[in-house]
Amino acid sequence: MTYSQRLQQFIEQVTVYPVSCEKLACGRTDIQWLAGVLAGGAKIVQLRDKTSDDRTLLAKAKEFRRMTAEAGALFIVNNRLDIALLSEADGLHLGNNDIPAQEARRLAPDLIIGVSANTEQQASAAQKIGASYYNIGPLFATKTKSGLHNFIGPQAIATYSAHSDLPFTVMGGIKKEHIAELTALGARRLAVVTALTAADDIAQETHLWHQEIMKGLAEKTK
Repeated sequence: MTYSQRLQQFIEQVTVYPVSCEKLACGRTDIQWLAGVLAGGAKIVQLRDKTSDDRTLLAKAKEFRRMTAEAGALFIVNNRLDIALLSEADGLHLGNNDIPAQEARRLAPDLIIGVSANTEQQASAAQKIGASYYNIGPLFATKTKSGLHNFIGPQAIATYSAHSDLPFTVMGGIKKEHIAELTALGARRLAVVTALTAADDIAQETHLWHQEIMKGLAEKTK
């Protein structure tokens, strides 16, 4: 796919945005998690693995690419531009301590590049630095990042998104009961880790999240 095709799919199809975390998957592997979220209809997945050695991570990324391609889903790699390029991923997500987005964009003009926005200034700068989308968060307390104390809350959705025309995701401690509130505030792409990795039935839970997001979006347009 071209960059514009990838971005259009991101804008039009993505609702629930599953992010992997094997240590929170109740004994299941990232590949088992991936099979579950894809069976549940996810149109995007992010591989987030900060513990595997490079060869193991690349092999895993290539399997993610194979499985997502078969399912017609976008594949995003967290943090690692080299792994994203070598596995022929659709995109890369960069945190505030990762390589600068403008450097990644220079080397990878056809990748979707997401950036984390923990402040309004970062949201405002996202487009200028070459990002395709930005993530607003963390909204609520979360188990996936240690040492965080500043949770920006759902009210940040309106204030942050006012600074940029780029599409955005939201993340950080989101639970199913938050969906109606977040969609009413303008969120339509909800990135989640624990709610899916720890679910008894990952496929069913992914499908339920998609349905609840679509329901919330429909209510907003009434």
